[in-house]
Amino acid sequence: MPKQPVQSPPSAGPAPVPIYLISPSSAVPSDAPIEASLARLRDAGFAPVLDPAALRTAQRFAGSDAVRAAAFARAAAQPAGAVMITRGGYGLTRLLPSLDFRALARARKAWIGYSDFTAFQLAMLARARAVTWSGPALLDDFAPGTEAVPDETTVGALHDALAGRLEIVGFRASGPAGVDVRGTLWGGNLTVLCSLIGTPWFPKVKGGILFLEDVGEHPYRIERMLTQLLHAGVLDAQGAVLLGHVNRYRLVERDAGFDMPGVIRRLRTLTRTPIITGLPMGHASPKLTLPHGATVGLATEGRTAYLVLDEHEH
Repeated sequence: MPKQPVQSPPSAGPAPVPIYLISPSSAVPSDAPIEASLARLRDAGFAPVLDPAALRTAQRFAGSDAVRAAAFARAAAQPAGAVMITRGGYGLTRLLPSLDFRALARARKAWIGYSDFTAFQLAMLARARAVTWSGPALLDDFAPGTEAVPDETTVGALHDALAGRLEIVGFRASGPAGVDVRGTLWGGNLTVLCSLIGTPWFPKVKGGILFLEDVGEHPYRIERMLTQLLHAGVLDAQGAVLLGHVNRYRLVERDAGFDMPGVIRRLRTLTRTPIITGLPMGHASPKLTLPHGATVGLATEGRTAYLVLDEHEH
């Protein structure tokens, strides 16, 4: 009887990356596609675990302040190395006085989020000099929508960050040529960042690379906040400023041509700090996963900007 060929078992793909999900800000709506979003996160190569309080509701928040603060302690104690928010909204600044940032930093988790999560990221940098990750949120980036699958760049950047493969990212940019600076990468949502100026949770960064994004804010409000950063000396103290998505606002007739491009042009005349636009970060896709609080290099070459992570930051 002829000998049957031995078939090799199919090669297993990489193990899914565990991610623990918390809701530290606004409540998850009752009709939010949580299960479908978790399924898409699994299909993207992750193993999500939902915090037991993630779907709580108290007024507009995802549970009381105490409930939401306790989720950080649970996230720090559980085995997954990455912690991601389900959504942003509003509520994290209420928790800052009750969080032990040094203890959360000692947990050595990759804390991932953006928008309202900016408050936590700035506080972790200010109080513990800890690196966190500005990146996607479950319902913003993995919920079913017009795309059949989540954005490839968003998913790939998240995988690279969590696997320690993040070395260099490039993106199409607009701004001064020949920029070559190195410093602390920090920032996030412009509204949240400005709300912390003068508080113990606002980091004092000199020579840094400040990145900013915002959503639903009219350009005059964006200009007012950027002017606040200018008058507070924050912009002039940086090596460069990166602007991400500033979107979902509506102009009115009385604006008479006033819009974001004009805001940026004016800002460039008021500060010596290079202002570079085009960073894929904010309330749109694609969305990079960026090491908030890490030392990076920034260089511009033609219409492309590059962020280079220092080797010791991996």
